[in-house]
Amino acid sequence: MSNVLYDLLSNVPIPPVIKIRQHFPAQRITDVPQAVREQLQRPEVLSTLKPGQRIAVTVGSRGIAKLPEIVGTVVQFLKDQGTSPFIIPCMGSHGGATAQGQREVLAGLGITEDTMGVPIRASMETVEIGVTTKGIPVYVDKFAHEADGIVVINRVKPHTAFRGRYESGLMKMLTIGLGKQHGAEICHAAGFKYMHENMPAAAMVILAKEPILFGVATVENAYDEPMLIRALTKEEIPDQEPGLLELARENMPRLPFEHMDVLIVDEIGKNISGDGMDPNVTGRYASPYASGGPEVEKIVVLDITDESHGNGNGLGMADFTTQRAYRKFDFLMTYPNAITSTLANTVRVPMVLDSDRLAIQAAIKTCNRLNHSQVEMVRIKNTLKVSEMLISPPLVEPVKQLPDVEIVSGPQLLEFDAQSNLL
Repeated sequence: MSNVLYDLLSNVPIPPVIKIRQHFPAQRITDVPQAVREQLQRPEVLSTLKPGQRIAVTVGSRGIAKLPEIVGTVVQFLKDQGTSPFIIPCMGSHGGATAQGQREVLAGLGITEDTMGVPIRASMETVEIGVTTKGIPVYVDKFAHEADGIVVINRVKPHTAFRGRYESGLMKMLTIGLGKQHGAEICHAAGFKYMHENMPAAAMVILAKEPILFGVATVENAYDEPMLIRALTKEEIPDQEPGLLELARENMPRLPFEHMDVLIVDEIGKNISGDGMDPNVTGRYASPYASGGPEVEKIVVLDITDESHGNGNGLGMADFTTQRAYRKFDFLMTYPNAITSTLANTVRVPMVLDSDRLAIQAAIKTCNRLNHSQVEMVRIKNTLKVSEMLISPPLVEPVKQLPDVEIVSGPQLLEFDAQSNLL
């Protein structure tokens, strides 16, 4: 680090922090495999299965809670009915937009041929199956197209870049996931302004023309735990997914402040959010067609998760980062995602500092407070885990007014190692 930069930042005081805990509604499923089996045994779902069918099971790139248990239970149930299931990676351009890269993403989520007991057929080859009413071509994975049936699995939640009746869920998995890189690119080409129309329109073409048997949708609580699992027939998916989306919106994690000067995010990654860090939590969106969340002056990202395989999508939404995170930022794994989504700002490089300490000090110094001791600072692990966080003293009084937030410990100083990185 240049001596000039060190001199500018080294004397910026980092405030002590107080640990707080938020209490969210805690409805959750205690036995996930049993919940999945109960849904699959619904007569409407069970009647779609016939012995001998070759069934493609879609699995995406998100860090969905209990994903190996959910997928493993689905494929075992399919085998028990005399069918021959196989898994296909369904994640648009993730994994560097390569078949091997997408296999590796699944492996990082605990989905392998050994753990699931079924083949994984990974390819980026697609087949055009029709067009929407607006003339947009619709593509699906070739292996899925050639199967006797398709089962779609995904979490339902608010999207990070647009608002609509359908956002992230089964309809998106049909369009963006099954479409692989090429289908995702076509659907994104008109931009997120029209995604609320184009994505479900393509999904309806797929539901009409492809052998979709049913979908398995999960909704998670604010603790990143499954709170609801539903198996929906192809006819039920368009009708029931909007209600699941509203349930997910009501139960998503939130930060308890409307304004923060500095937000420190320990880690981002594709296993956490499609945008690395969920803008529904941070309030920092890459697209003007989604909104909500707090106002944050400066965001610091300290690291990229190993499970993200170098995909640093979302780092561009930060103001400051570290050399550690930058060294993990793999352009070849990240850029296909931004090119496909058309959101280039998500992969810009923020200011890179040598250490956690200097990155935090740079954020404090630039947050436009004359008295740095009054900085409103929050530190979280990631945007999936916000039940506990560290806050600076000026935020303590607002916390005391909130009924579902408690002060756990502190104040205490942040501890750094010899390299000035947080312990």
